[in-house]
Parts: sequence; C-alpha cells; structure tokens
Amino acid sequence: MIAYISGKVSHKDPTLVILEANGVGYEIHISLYTSTVLPKLGEPSKLYTYQHIREDAQTLYGFGDLDEKNLFLDLIGVSGIGPNTALTMLSTMTPVELRQAILMENVGAVQKIKGIGSKTAQRVILELRDKMKKAGIMAQAGTPNYRMAINPVRDEALAALVTLGIPKPAAEKSLDTILKREGDDLTVEQLIRLALK
Repeated sequence: MIAYISGKVSHKDPTLVILEANGVGYEIHISLYTSTVLPKLGEPSKLYTYQHIREDAQTLYGFGDLDEKNLFLDLIGVSGIGPNTALTMLSTMTPVELRQAILMENVGAVQKIKGIGSKTAQRVILELRDKMKKAGIMAQAGTPNYRMAINPVRDEALAALVTLGIPKPAAEKSLDTILKREGDDLTVEQLIRLALK
C-alpha cells in the first residue's frame, strides 16, 4: 500500500493531478477540496494516498491532509459507497461540512450530493454518526445552515470557477456573499458572471 507520495506537480486539473517522484509520474484522482490546496505546476507537493485495486484497474486517490483521507476511508467502508462516490462527496462538501451533516443527521444535505439517494444518505449517517462521536468529533451548533443545505446551482458554479483557476475558498466566499445578497433565484450562468466581476 502506498501511504503518500511526495513529488513535483507536473499536471493538475480539478479532479486529477500527476505527481512526479524519482522520474515516475503518478496519476492521482483528487477531490475539488484537495485541488484547491495544491501548489502551482513544478512545485513540490505531498499527497496522502489510497490505492484501489480491481481486476481491471489500479487507481490512486490522493488527499491534501490525513483528515480528508480518513473520512474517505470511513465513507468507502459504508455499503454502497465506492471510491468514486466518496470522492464526489468530498468534492461537494468539505470534510468539516460533511462530518457536520452526518453528526446533525442532515439527510437532506447528504442526499443532495450527486449520486446519493435517500437510502444511501440514511445509511451513511447511520453507519458513521456513532463512529464519529466515539472518535470525539462533535457537531458544531455554529455551522451556518445555508452551508448545510446544499444548493445545486451553487455547486455547479463553484465547480466552474475552480476549473477556471479560482481557489475554492475564494470562490466559495464569493458565491456565498452573492447568494446572501441576491437570493437563490439566480441561474448558474448569472452566478458565475457575478462571481467573476
């Protein structure tokens, strides 16, 4: 098992990075969350990894920190959640937001993640809530509700802005400010235009 890879970033896009280490380029699948913490091309980086081996493929998944990797491992331990689905979940919500949604039993927030139905959302909460509580992770009452109620228009706009090279934290802040000011009636295109002004 490969625990982590340290190397130079030779290619990156919002969901994939190639790290070159000792003359070997490792193709690593990443979440949008990890994508925002990666350095520029040519700079050194370290990603914690999980190697998924199937009959027809070997895939590396990478994470900017151990916290995200541990949550990923918890998610794929839930029946019906594979590595790609877990990565989608971590691309839609930050590890902190996802943990809060699970701890507060917010089925609606988890269910709004692409590819997650009602039963799967309930299973994720049922299987991981107590595990997180035992690990000492507590729900924070101060987590804003508008962050927990996932907005598909906001998510699409966020993905587009990150693809355009805007750091995820800056894009999230801008989108949240616009949504508070303008309301939730904006289209994806209008939201992106306002965020790029």
